[in-house]
Amino acid sequence: MTTQGAHDPVAHAHLLHRVFDAVLAGDRAPAAPRSLVSESWRRSLAAHIDPDKRTPPVVLQDADLPELRTAHPLNAVMPLLRSTLVSIADEAMHVMLVTDADGTILWREGAARLLSSADEVGLQPGTRWTEDAIGTNAMGTTLAVDAPVTIHSAEHLVRTYHAWTCAAAPVHDPDTGAILGAIDISGPLHTVHPAMKQLVVATAQLAENQLRVRLAIEDERLRVRNMPHLAGLRGCPGALVSDTGRVVAGEPYGEWPERVALRPDADRVVLDDGREMVVEQLAEGFLLRAPQTSARAAPRSALSLRFTGEGGPSAVLDGRSIPLTLRPAELLTALALHPDGLTAEQLALLLYGDEGNPTTVRGEVLRLRSLIGADVLRTRPYRLAATVDTDFQALARAIRDGRPADALRACAGALLPRSDAPAIRELRDELEVGLRGVVLESDDPDLLAEFAAHPLGREDLEVHDRLLDLLPASDPRRGTLAARRARLVAEG
Repeated sequence: MTTQGAHDPVAHAHLLHRVFDAVLAGDRAPAAPRSLVSESWRRSLAAHIDPDKRTPPVVLQDADLPELRTAHPLNAVMPLLRSTLVSIADEAMHVMLVTDADGTILWREGAARLLSSADEVGLQPGTRWTEDAIGTNAMGTTLAVDAPVTIHSAEHLVRTYHAWTCAAAPVHDPDTGAILGAIDISGPLHTVHPAMKQLVVATAQLAENQLRVRLAIEDERLRVRNMPHLAGLRGCPGALVSDTGRVVAGEPYGEWPERVALRPDADRVVLDDGREMVVEQLAEGFLLRAPQTSARAAPRSALSLRFTGEGGPSAVLDGRSIPLTLRPAELLTALALHPDGLTAEQLALLLYGDEGNPTTVRGEVLRLRSLIGADVLRTRPYRLAATVDTDFQALARAIRDGRPADALRACAGALLPRSDAPAIRELRDELEVGLRGVVLESDDPDLLAEFAAHPLGREDLEVHDRLLDLLPASDPRRGTLAARRARLVAEG
C-alpha cells in the first residue's frame, strides 16, 4: 500500500484509517500497512506510546531556543532552507520544521494561516518528535531509519495527527557522517503531493552541500592559521588534524590517511601503516609529529592563546594546558604583539603606563618563564621563541580583511576584560569597535543576529534596530529581539 501512488488523498486517508483501526484491534486489515510504517508502529508501541496521546513533550522553553539555534550546525544553512522551502510552504499551506538530532524542533516557519493549527497539535519549537516521544511521524521516523520518509494521515500512530501529512529527510554532517537533524514539511492531509518528499530530499542535499563547502573553507583556514606549527617540524613528518580527526595538511604530502582515530586525551596515536605519532593539542585541532630521535630535530614549540571572553585566559603549550592568572596573560599578550621582542622598560610602559617599574616586570617575567620554560620565553630582549597562535590576532586579521563571520568566530568576548593595562585597554577597544563595525557594514541579518546574541552585541541598541529593520515580519527571531530591544530602551 503506497502513499505516493494515491490520486485521491482523502479516499486514501479513509483506507488508512480502516487499516489503522484493524491493526490496532488485532483484526484483519483491508490492506497491509507499508513495512516502513508497520516497523515504526512496532517500535513506537514497544516504547509505550499511546495512540490516543494528544501532543509531544515540551523539552525546551522559548527562552532556551535562541542560544541553541545559534550553536546548532544547521543554523548556518537556515537562510538556504528559508529561501528554498518557506515560500513554497506558504503557498501550499504547509509548515517547514527543522529538528536537531534528538528530534526536538528548533525552527518552524511557513503558512501563517496554518501556524495556529500547528500550535494546537504541538507542531512548534521546543517539542520532541522522536518515535519514543510521540510515535510514528515523519521527523521521528526519518531520524530512526536515517532515510527520507513520508507519513500520511493514519500512518501516524497517534490519532491527533491523522488529519496531517508530512515528509522529512535527515541532514548529515559532511565531516563525520552523523545525523545533524531533520527537515520536514507538514500540512493538512488534502495537501499531500508526490513531490513533497522529493522537495525535502533535494533541500536536505542542498543543505549538506552547503555545509560541505563551509567545511572546506574552514579546513583551509585551519591549515593557513596552523601551518607555522607544521613548518616548525623542520622537515620531520607531521600533520595538522581537525578536532574530529580529519587530516587537513601533512608532510610529506600524500603519506597520510584522510582521517585519524584520536582517543580523548591520548598523547600518541598509531596510524594504519604502523607509524606511531605524538599528538599535540593546538587551539584548533591537533599537530601529529614523529617521536623525536635527537635534540637537533626538536620542533619549534607551539603556543596557543585564547584571551577573549569571560571564561578566563587559556594557554596551550605543545598540547599542555598552562594555568594563567591575569598578569602573565597580559605579559603574553604584549609579547605576542611584538614578536621581535621587548625590553623590561618597554613592557613596563605597555602594562603599567608611565608609572611602570622595570624591576617589577623582570620579576613577573621570571615567574612566567617558570610556567612556560626558558626555551620558550627568551631574554635580551624578552620574546617568545615559539609559533604563537592567538584569538585576538585572528580577530584583528579578520576585521582588517573585512571577514565578519570569521571575526565573530574568533571572538568569545572582550579581550582580557578584567585587565587595566594601557596596552590591553587600547587593543580591547580597537577590537570591539572593529568587530562591531565590520558586522554592521555587512547588513547580513544572520550575522547581525549572531552578534546580537554575542557578549559584545547583546546590549547594543543600534544592532537590534538594524536587525529588526532587516528581518521579515514572519521571522521567528523578531519576538525575542523586540523584547530585548524594549529592555535596552527602558534601561537606557
